Amino acid sequence: MKIKNTIRNVVLSGAAALATVMPAAAAETDFNEVGKQMSIMLQNRHYDRLPFDAKLSDKIFKMYVNELDYGKMFFTQEDIDALEKKYGTQLTELLLHKESMQPAQAIYKLYRKRVDERTLFAKELLSDAKFDFSSDEKVVRSRRDVKEPSDKGWPADSAAADKLWMGMIEDAMLAETLRRSIIETRAKEQGKDNPLKDEKPIAEKLKLRYERIKRSVDDVDNEDVANFFLSSVAKSYGPHTDYFSAREMERFMSSMSNEFVGIGALLQGEEDGATKIMGIVKSGPAETAGELKLNDRVVGVDINNTGEVIDIMFMKIDKVVDKIRGAAGTSVRLKVEPADGGEPKFIVIKRGTVEMGESFAQGEIIERKTADGALSRIGVITLPSFYANFDTGETRCSVDVENILLRFNKEKVEGLVLDLRGNGGGSLEEVRRMTGFFTGKGPVVQVKNYKGGIELKSAYDRAIFKQPMVVLIDKSSASASEILAGALQDYNRALVVGTSSTFGKGTVQQPMDISRFMPFFANRERAGYLKPTIQKFYRVSGMSTQNKGVESDIVLPNIMDAVEVGEKYLYYALAYDKIRKAVGYSPAARENLFVAQLKGMSLERMKASKDFMYLEEDVIRTKERIEKNEISLNVDVRKAELAKAEARTKERNKERIVRFADVQKGDKAKMVFYKAHLDDLKAAKLPVFDPSSDDNDYMKRAVNEIEELDITPEWPSGLDPVKREGIAILDDLVKMTNQAKMAGVLNK
Repeated sequence: MKIKNTIRNVVLSGAAALATVMPAAAAETDFNEVGKQMSIMLQNRHYDRLPFDAKLSDKIFKMYVNELDYGKMFFTQEDIDALEKKYGTQLTELLLHKESMQPAQAIYKLYRKRVDERTLFAKELLSDAKFDFSSDEKVVRSRRDVKEPSDKGWPADSAAADKLWMGMIEDAMLAETLRRSIIETRAKEQGKDNPLKDEKPIAEKLKLRYERIKRSVDDVDNEDVANFFLSSVAKSYGPHTDYFSAREMERFMSSMSNEFVGIGALLQGEEDGATKIMGIVKSGPAETAGELKLNDRVVGVDINNTGEVIDIMFMKIDKVVDKIRGAAGTSVRLKVEPADGGEPKFIVIKRGTVEMGESFAQGEIIERKTADGALSRIGVITLPSFYANFDTGETRCSVDVENILLRFNKEKVEGLVLDLRGNGGGSLEEVRRMTGFFTGKGPVVQVKNYKGGIELKSAYDRAIFKQPMVVLIDKSSASASEILAGALQDYNRALVVGTSSTFGKGTVQQPMDISRFMPFFANRERAGYLKPTIQKFYRVSGMSTQNKGVESDIVLPNIMDAVEVGEKYLYYALAYDKIRKAVGYSPAARENLFVAQLKGMSLERMKASKDFMYLEEDVIRTKERIEKNEISLNVDVRKAELAKAEARTKERNKERIVRFADVQKGDKAKMVFYKAHLDDLKAAKLPVFDPSSDDNDYMKRAVNEIEELDITPEWPSGLDPVKREGIAILDDLVKMTNQAKMAGVLNK
């Protein structure tokens, strides 16, 4: 139920790893056999019974070349046409005949060759070419296909590719030149040292960037290529059907449990090839050992502390993570270049279990003085995902949320803001149980299989929180988040507030171990998993969230409504449809939510809000930029655009600094924040805390000197405009509900 994150520039060391080291296979896994079995599974298990024919083969081919070269920068149209003629209609047949790895490897080999050629061309151009940035030419921002992967859009031939890359390199040079100028100017204006004063010349920096691209493409093995290809086969059935390699499945299972075995460090790949320490988990193995420091650079890893150091320069982050991870209690030795510039040294750290603190449910209580001097308390729960440890069952988000709600009841909380922004989903069973906390016994979601059979999933039979609710959503609220938000909306139990709608993922996936379907004699140890779409889910009202999402009762301006985020922008997404209402579905009266009145009151606040005005302006500009899809290579044009943006930022910051100070002063006079995180719930009295303080973070983070030059003030009391408005809407809802109860007019 959770959206797979395919691109991660920064990962937790070991965060994506299972608690044990995967032993080396005695013989290499036969991925031809894996491809065959996966193909049979797709035909028999996927919700859509697509014909396994030449038409599907063409989709697989287009998906594969687009997944490899999503920017259409490396292949030429000549390459694509030749490859399609050879393989385009044959891939399904080759899969079933256990011959698919030959075309997969051949296509990847050509891709790697073209990457080598293009990056060499880039580095030579950066060594020889002189750019004056005086032309009136423009370059395209995005070359991605809009509706579905196509076999068109690549540069016609090598000469056309040269022209494309000359424009791209000129744009990169100009962008970096202007970036450095802006940072230097900001530093000077603020009386600070230029943080880029010791940076390599621009051309040298870009050469390293292209070298990293080349190395990442070169640094693949048969398992990687199989992963790329088989994932493309799966995605030809839909955006959430996927193939997980053994490595990826280990990471996926760890992410679902919100804990991992590693050293507890946030890693970032640097353009010069090293891996930088950007964060250290508080009380984690790295902090406990005490030697590893923020901004240190890791250049080598001795996996088992045996004396054999592996050079990790230019290695992809996920592979660096794989080498640092391992079993709890074992040690890893890191070759480190200290941040202070000292001589390289070796650091030994004993691996341990690390909890991703910011990924767990977190509660807080906001106590405020009303106009008549009385105290009002509302609760806020932030839920990043619907997590669960499937192995032990010890970690479950429903249990954590239940404990927070019980404490809220004890503290006499009058209303709840449930923040599901950024929540990409997770366990269906957890969201099913959690819905019942607010609705009581009754249907939660309907699940339909490919045969049309519908299964009703009901909540447990007790409601533990009965006060008014507001649910905050955005475009990245997906899957299980949409089940919960949709159910609460259908039962008229809560107001949904945020972007125009949620993500729009209305399908259910089930990971299946491919090795279980392989012949007995085959090497199956690293066969991987197929995660096919097996069902569609529907709201109790009969509506689907597929493509459409859950629409907000009150829409607030958000930049995410300007960009292409959501199911409807993904390739081969299933269609929206409806089914009958769930048996036993009995909603409360819609009038109890006072939607029209609350929407009007919110609109008046938004009209008076500078921050929402800024957001609306940004939405318009972002839409225009996306629609234009090109950028000038003329330095004067770019400088003028940047100067306008800088002036706008300065003007906004000037206004915000004054206004935020007044708001913060008012908050301190009217509000007290109580922490209700999981570790605080058994305390006799909940601790008071400052929500704007970095001390609340579970991780120590490296100071980014460049980011610190951005003097945009922090949100007062840590309340961004959406959260603050959500609280205001809840306030109004609580007042109206209480008035209706006192008047005896609350509808049953």
